[in-house]
Amino acid sequence: MASMYQYCVVIITTATEADATLLAQQLVQARLAACVQIHPIQSMYRWQGEVHQDREWQLLIKTRYALFPQVRDRLQEWHSYEVPEIIALPIIAGSSAYLGWLEAETQVPPTE
Repeated sequence: MASMYQYCVVIITTATEADATLLAQQLVQARLAACVQIHPIQSMYRWQGEVHQDREWQLLIKTRYALFPQVRDRLQEWHSYEVPEIIALPIIAGSSAYLGWLEAETQVPPTE
């Protein structure tokens, strides 16, 4: 998966705050994300021919674009939804200090 962008924000929603927290912890601990923000939201969507309105929890996952396939696969593996929203938006610009931190926190540390 080639991209002109080095970093991205991955968006996903969960049904519960506990699920959101667990996903965030797993991604950060695995160094697949530098930071995950969790927000309560109200979603309206069409599913299986019916319109639904539900309270959900949205995760904004800051990561390197090169890690997106791993992030996507982990989210699909851990997620309770049949078809979870997993989308990546490119970070087209940012402060060099923040992007440097993001890079450092998503690199796998060398083995000793």
